[in-house]
Amino acid sequence: MASRRALISVYDKTGLTDLARALADHRFEILVTSGTAQLLRAQDIYVRRVEDVTGFPEVLGGRVKTLHPAVFAGILARRDRPEDEAQLRQYGLAPVDLVVVNLYPFEAWAQAGLSLEQLMDWVDIGGVALIRAAAKNWPWVTVLVEPTDYPTLVDVLRQGTWPPPESFRRAMAAKAFAYTAVYDAVITARFYQERGLAEPVLWPWALVRHQPLRYGENPHQWGHWYAVRPEAPVALHRARQLQGKELSYNNILDLDAAVRVVADFEGEAEGVVAVVIKHNTPSGVAVAATARDAYVWARAADTVAAFGGIAGIGGVVDEAAAEAIVETFLECVIAPGYTDGALQVLARKKNLRVLELSGPWRPDRSVEVRSVLGGVLVQDGDWPVEDPEQWRVVTKRAPSEAEWRDLAFAWRVAKHVKSNAIVLARDLRTVGIGGGQVSRVDAVRVAVQKAPAADLRAAVAASDAFFPFRDGVDELAQAGVTAVVQPGGSIRDDEVIQAADEHGMAMVFTGLRHFRH
Repeated sequence: MASRRALISVYDKTGLTDLARALADHRFEILVTSGTAQLLRAQDIYVRRVEDVTGFPEVLGGRVKTLHPAVFAGILARRDRPEDEAQLRQYGLAPVDLVVVNLYPFEAWAQAGLSLEQLMDWVDIGGVALIRAAAKNWPWVTVLVEPTDYPTLVDVLRQGTWPPPESFRRAMAAKAFAYTAVYDAVITARFYQERGLAEPVLWPWALVRHQPLRYGENPHQWGHWYAVRPEAPVALHRARQLQGKELSYNNILDLDAAVRVVADFEGEAEGVVAVVIKHNTPSGVAVAATARDAYVWARAADTVAAFGGIAGIGGVVDEAAAEAIVETFLECVIAPGYTDGALQVLARKKNLRVLELSGPWRPDRSVEVRSVLGGVLVQDGDWPVEDPEQWRVVTKRAPSEAEWRDLAFAWRVAKHVKSNAIVLARDLRTVGIGGGQVSRVDAVRVAVQKAPAADLRAAVAASDAFFPFRDGVDELAQAGVTAVVQPGGSIRDDEVIQAADEHGMAMVFTGLRHFRH
């Protein structure tokens, strides 16, 4: 005679046979739904169908299987309440001690492109109810939602103890509630996709841990890396690490910054883009005919900052590019691919973290979440596709063809630099970057200071937001800058334009700001 009862209803049947056999060996009566019954009976494991207990068959094509008082009373009965036990006896019901359930793969079918109406067939109802009922009654009922936890329960059975330790039951209940919460959040996200990026009052966010980190931003802070569900088309956690030490919290932030810069230049007709990131902001960006030349020019923009930085390459890294990369100490390099020869060269720097992330890297759109004390800020990602032909020349002199090309390049870089941001560029490479300053004229001075004087002659400048005064333009002109791109919109625009005209500079207004706080 069975002394305990388990209810099993799983879509993912990984590891189920071993668990069920261990339960049967330890005198558990196993109640199952139809799909699970077929598998376990084929393995000569005795099970009972749930409908044998409820006296009611599965109906509506399997939509209703377990939603019955005979099931839920057994799960929810409190063992320390005589009145609960009395009611179980009154109606001939038995308590359930273990619930093993996982859910329909809604996310997988959503990724496969099913319509919202078709996806409703993959919204699990009974499974969610079983999990939540068992988790609610965790002092007496153990709930398992992941096959990775089966071996722990099997060990408990082999030790001849039941119930499992309270700490285990509590941990499994917490995981169960998180499991159903993520499941519901994924479904909610699919509904919200139908409305575009609306502004819902309630927005559950589904996060699944990708990997624990050694620590957070500093060694005294803990850190973990979570992936958003449903998976975005572009996801950094899908990168393959080919060599090097474990990624740190700060590495991941910088890799994200590198991918964002490269993504903004994806499909660049002029050649391959490369970026060097330091402290989550570009220290140098360049476009060239080869990956090697692009990286060398990006590094040359600020060789001091490049030390200990992170490189992002927009094309396949070949042996020549790899030889240039290993000349400087870098923390990481990320690219869409590497030749075998390149990997052999990079292997000489065994601590260099080498990551491969297949493209494309540019998302059509994205949602960005940023924490504040007690909450988060949510916004649409800054991924507009801008057409320089729509920009407005506001000075007497229009940019030359070469200046137009460099202005468009510098403008794209500026959106990735911490505001206030000033980017100086020439020949599709940055020559000086000033960012994160508390005044725009200070950002100008930092950018000019970073640039060799020779590179400033005929350089152009991009400013992520308007110039509040003419002083920034005066400083740029004095350094040798000949053209400027900025959003415009200051109450002193006329004064700023006049300054540009006085210096013979060309100035273009985009009408679009790119703050990055």
